[in-house]
Amino acid sequence: MHEAYNAHPLIKLSFQVECITTYDENLLVGTRQGHLSMYSVTRTDEKCEVQLMRYNKSFSKKAVQQIEVIPAHNILISLTDNLIQLHDMNAINFNVIHQVQKSKGATFFAVNSEKQKSLTGVPTVLVRIAVIVKRKIQLYYLKNNELFELQDDINLPDVPRSMVWCQQSICVGFRGEYALIEFKDSKIEYTDLFPTSSTRSNDPCIVKVSENTFALCRESQTVLVNVNGQTDRNKALRWSDVPLTMAWDEPYALGVFSDSLEVQTLEPNGLIQSFPDLQKVRFLVPCKQGLLYAASISQIWCIQAVDVAKQRRVLLESKQFQLALNLTLVSEESEDDKKEKIHQIQTLLAYDLFANKQFHDSMKEFLKLGTDPCDVIRLFPDLLPQQTGTPDFPESSRDLTETELETGLLALIDFLTETRLHKLHKKPEANKNATGNLNEKGTSKSTQQLLQIIDTTLLKCYLQTNDALVAPLLRLNYCHLAETEKILKKKGKHNELIILYQTKGQHRKALELLQSEGSSERTVTYLQNLGTENMGLILEFADWILKESPEEGLKIFIEDTAEVELLPRPRVLDFLLKFHPAVAIPYLEHVVHVWEDTNSFFHNALIHQYREKIMEENLPSTSEHTRKKLLQFLENSAYYTAENILSHFPTDDLLEARAIILGRINKHEQSLAIYIRVLGNIDKALDYCKKVYEKKLPGHETVYVFLINLILNPDSCQLALPGTILSPKTAQADVELALKLLEEHAMAMNPLDALRILPDSVLVSRVHKFLLVALQKVIHDRRHKEMMKGLLYAEHLQCQEMRLALQSQHVLITDINVCPVCKKRFGNQSALVRYPNGDVVHFSCQEKK
Repeated sequence: MHEAYNAHPLIKLSFQVECITTYDENLLVGTRQGHLSMYSVTRTDEKCEVQLMRYNKSFSKKAVQQIEVIPAHNILISLTDNLIQLHDMNAINFNVIHQVQKSKGATFFAVNSEKQKSLTGVPTVLVRIAVIVKRKIQLYYLKNNELFELQDDINLPDVPRSMVWCQQSICVGFRGEYALIEFKDSKIEYTDLFPTSSTRSNDPCIVKVSENTFALCRESQTVLVNVNGQTDRNKALRWSDVPLTMAWDEPYALGVFSDSLEVQTLEPNGLIQSFPDLQKVRFLVPCKQGLLYAASISQIWCIQAVDVAKQRRVLLESKQFQLALNLTLVSEESEDDKKEKIHQIQTLLAYDLFANKQFHDSMKEFLKLGTDPCDVIRLFPDLLPQQTGTPDFPESSRDLTETELETGLLALIDFLTETRLHKLHKKPEANKNATGNLNEKGTSKSTQQLLQIIDTTLLKCYLQTNDALVAPLLRLNYCHLAETEKILKKKGKHNELIILYQTKGQHRKALELLQSEGSSERTVTYLQNLGTENMGLILEFADWILKESPEEGLKIFIEDTAEVELLPRPRVLDFLLKFHPAVAIPYLEHVVHVWEDTNSFFHNALIHQYREKIMEENLPSTSEHTRKKLLQFLENSAYYTAENILSHFPTDDLLEARAIILGRINKHEQSLAIYIRVLGNIDKALDYCKKVYEKKLPGHETVYVFLINLILNPDSCQLALPGTILSPKTAQADVELALKLLEEHAMAMNPLDALRILPDSVLVSRVHKFLLVALQKVIHDRRHKEMMKGLLYAEHLQCQEMRLALQSQHVLITDINVCPVCKKRFGNQSALVRYPNGDVVHFSCQEKK
C-alpha cells in the first residue's frame, strides 16, 4: 500500500446534498431543498480552494434529483420533480430553456457525448440522452438547445436502478440483474448479463471505465464488461465489502463504503489505500484525471491524487513496477519524459522478473523494450565467449537448479528467435568463408555481428535443452564458425558439424570428416549438391567411393538433379576413363539415353567404349550383350560421326557394325558386300536395301542394283579384309536369286542399270515380268510429269489473268479522302494499302484494322 490520494474537506453545507456534478474546474451541487450552487475549485499541491460563483435558491421547488453539464453546448441537464429540463449555463440563475414533457415520471437519465465531424468538416459533439420512465427507456438527441425523440421507447422487464451509455450500448442495472441493450443496424438487441447480487441489499452500481468498457459491481467484486457484453474474466476487483458506489480514475478504482473509502487497482490487483475518515459518503464523482469529489449529506471532500513523480518513486522503491508503469502512462508529463520514464520502469521490471526467476515474463518485457540481445544473453553465465567488463549476473542466474536453468534457456530461446525474426528486418546471406566472418552484402556490420551472436547463443541453448533443433538452425545460420566448430566437436555432434561446414562453405572439412567415418552414402549426397564451382572437390572425394562401390559412386554424376546435370560432362568422362573405366559406359549411357545429350562427342565415346569392351572380352559368349547394344546404338543414334568412327573399327572383326557405319556414310556397295560376302546373310542385305530405299537416302535408286550385282558377280567388289573368312553361301553366282529379286523389286531400280548387269546368257523371257513392270513404271512416271507440267502451266495462266485483272483496277485518292483507322487525311508521300472490299488505309495502320 502507498499514498495515492489526499482527501481534503472542501465545503460544509447547511442544506442536504442530493446530487453533484463537475466540468472543467467547476463543481455544481444540487440540494434536497431545490437549491443549485456552482463553485470554482482551484487545486494546489497541498489542498483545494473553493469559491462560490453562483447560487440559485429557487432553482426548483422540489429536490434536484440529478444534474449533468454539456460544456460543448453550454447546457445543464437537470432532473427535478421527475421531469427532464435544459438550462442555460451562461445565465446567472440557470434559466430553463426547454422542458421534455414526455419525460414526466423520470427517475434517472444517462448522457452519451461523441465527437463527430459535420458534413462541412466542422467538429461537433453529438449528445444523446437515455431517460428511465418507469419500465421504459426514452431516447433523445440534442439539437438547437432542444431534445428530440431519437426513436421509439424501449420496454424493459423491470424498473432500472442505474444506467450508463457507451457508444452503441446501454448497460442497465435492475435490482436483480444487469442487462445490455445494443443498437445494431436500426435493431435493438437485449442481453441478460449476470445477477447483481444474492442479497439485493444495495442498488446495482455501474461505472464507465472507458469509451468501450463498463465496470459492474456484483456483491464485493467488480468485473469489466465491454460494449459487446463480453466479460474479462482475468480482471476483477475484490473489495472488503459491497461498495455503495464507485468511480474510476485510471489506473485506480475508488469504492465507497458506509464507513470508509478504498482505492484499488486491476493490474496488479490489490488494495492501495483506505480512507477511514470519509464516512457516510453518498456520491463520488470524477472531475478530471487525478481529481474527484466525494459528498455526504452535508459535507463535500476534494480527493486529489498525489504527484505522479512522488508516487512513482515510492512504487519503484517497493518494486511495484507494473503500477508505476500504468500510472506513468496516464500522467500529464511531456511525451519525451513519459517515454523515458516508461522505458526506465520496463527495464527495471524486466530485470526484477528475471531476478525472481520469472524468465518468460522477463523476456517478454525485454522484447517490448527492444533490449540489446547481448545484454540479455549476458544475464546467463558461459553463453558469451568473452565477457566485456565484469558481468553483473543476477543472483538467480548463479545458483539455478537444472530445471530452472532449462526454463531460463527456453525463455531466452523465445526471445532470441523473436528478435531474429521481427527485430532484424534484413536477412543477409549466410557467410561462406573460412574465417567465420559474415558476408556483409545487404546488411551493416553491426547487424551481422548481432546475428552472429544470436545464432551462436541459440546453438548453445539448443545443445542444453533440445539438441534436435541444432541441425535446423545450422542449415541457415550466422553462427561464428570457429566457436561453433569447437562446441560441436566437444559435444561429439559430427552430423551437425558437417551441416555447419556445408553452410559455411567449408566443404573440404565436411568431406574429410565424412571420409573418416566411412559414410559413403552421405558423401554421395553431399557431393551431388556441391555444384560446378566445386568440381575439383567432387572428383577428389568421389575417387574413394568409386573404388569401394562403383555403383554407389556413379550416383554422384548421374543423379537427376540440377546441380549434377550441370556438371561439366567432358571433365567427368575424362576422370572416369582415366581412373574408373568400368563405370564409363553406364555414365555415357545415362548422358545419352536419360539426359538425351545430342553432342556427338558422347555418342562417339559410347561407341568407342562398346568397341573396346568387346575387343577386351574377345569371346562371343561374354560380349554378346555388348555387341547387341553396339549394333542397336549404331542403328538408332543420329548424332555420332560415322567418318571418325569408321577408322577405329577393325577390318577383320565387328564387320556387322562396320557395315552399319558404312551405310551411314552412304557407302552402300561396301556395306552390302559385308552382309553378302562376309556374313552370308541375304535377309540382312535385303533389310538394308529396303531401309535405304524407303528413307530416300542418297544412292537409294541404285542400292538394289548393287545387291543383284554382288549376287551375280561375287568377286566384283574388292574388299580389303585381310584374314577374314568369306561366307561359302555366296561364293558362287546365283542367277536364279538375282532374277527373283529383279522381279520382286522392279519398281525400286532403273531398268537400264538392271539389264546392264545381267549376263548375256539370260533369255528375254526370263525377264519378261521385270521388263513389263519396269516399263509400266517408266511410262507412269513420264505421264505423271507431263500432267504436272500441264497443270503448272494452267496455274501460271490463271495467275497471269488474275494479275492483269487486279492491275486493271484503280482507286482515286484525293485530299478529301480520310483513313478509316486513324481518321487522318492521306498525304502525298503516304504508303497505302487497299483491302479487297475497297477500303484504303495507311500502310502503318494496316495492323490496327
